[in-house]
Amino acid sequence: MTTLTHLECSRCSRRHEAGKVWNLCECGGPLVVRYDLERARQGWSRDWVNNGPTTMWRYAPVLPVAKPAAMISLGEGMTPLVRVPRLGERLGAKDLWLKDDGVNPTGSFKARGLACALSMAVELGVRKLAIPSAGNAASALAAYAAAAGLEAHIFMPRDVPQANFIECMSFGARVTLVDGLISDCARMVAEGAAREGWYDVSTLKEPYRIEGKKTMGYELAEQFRWTLPDAILYPTGGGVGIIGMWKAFAELEALGWVVGKRPKMIAVQVEGCQPVVRAYESGEDHCEFFQNAHTLAAGLRVPKPLGDFLILDAVRSSGGTAIAVSDEEALDAGVELAHREGIFAAPEGAACVAAVPKLIARGALDEGERIVIYNTGSGLKYLEAYSVRFPRHAAGEQDKLGGLITPR
Repeated sequence: MTTLTHLECSRCSRRHEAGKVWNLCECGGPLVVRYDLERARQGWSRDWVNNGPTTMWRYAPVLPVAKPAAMISLGEGMTPLVRVPRLGERLGAKDLWLKDDGVNPTGSFKARGLACALSMAVELGVRKLAIPSAGNAASALAAYAAAAGLEAHIFMPRDVPQANFIECMSFGARVTLVDGLISDCARMVAEGAAREGWYDVSTLKEPYRIEGKKTMGYELAEQFRWTLPDAILYPTGGGVGIIGMWKAFAELEALGWVVGKRPKMIAVQVEGCQPVVRAYESGEDHCEFFQNAHTLAAGLRVPKPLGDFLILDAVRSSGGTAIAVSDEEALDAGVELAHREGIFAAPEGAACVAAVPKLIARGALDEGERIVIYNTGSGLKYLEAYSVRFPRHAAGEQDKLGGLITPR
């Protein structure tokens, strides 16, 4: 049973009543869910977590859904945490791990946030939802809306990965392809929501996707036997994963389940779209809109995240940093990861692999620290991107190694 008490604005701290449909605060700030953690602490133990379901709903007391019948689950969460020693040796990191959210339903971490948001939609009586997406959030919304019998309206850039488009259509969503960026899609969702009465589940424009994403932090703590790593590298588009995990660590401390220093939160972006990196380097609390954003990593093409101030606060408060890599470096790192560890990561997660040796070289990471790379999606959803790395030979042509193309 949830211990939810109220919602709170992340900017002005205004309190909002639970059990109602909310988007942003009146001041325009994103809302966050608050719980009675003392009550949770008295009535719930980390030793009991193992008795829960093998999904993110094992943490139900600190998730917002009050009615078990409203929970819409496709088996999201409790994804593998894998040590990657061969890759670590190559990158100069002695204790390197990878948290693989690419095995979630619809092949990405977006399943966590949308499972929670759709469950709350069911509980609150919402029937029509809309989202702007670079791809994976759209797939997750479409899947969970289908499972819940709700109506999904999706707006995606026209050059979205083919896998996402086909998924959304297969799930029965109403899909609009847009000539533009996710910011253009967001404008169209806002206009349609005002006109058609859709519930806008854009990143941070509703309070519950954060709650699903924060389970990444709970899982890391549990999988490391209630300790935390030294550093987490996270591919940062909208950045809700960083925001959610930072919230999770605060809750875990309040519950008394973890002690000691929190991980350094490291935001990884790409050179073609790096608003958080630029804001971090210039000492700003908010990002400037990144003009002409472009990258093969669709999930990182977010010119200005709504929660920029929350991302930057987590990065700075943790002693972390922000870094950008090139598309080519990300794809090569993805191939390196696959070749050495048998994990085929999305380009977004692969960008974190590429960032590791750069961060060690600049002294932001120590080679002996426990480092976790967060892979947010399956590489199988990005075959168009990886095809740049592996062009097909002309008919009848063979590689000198008998038809094999070996990683560099």
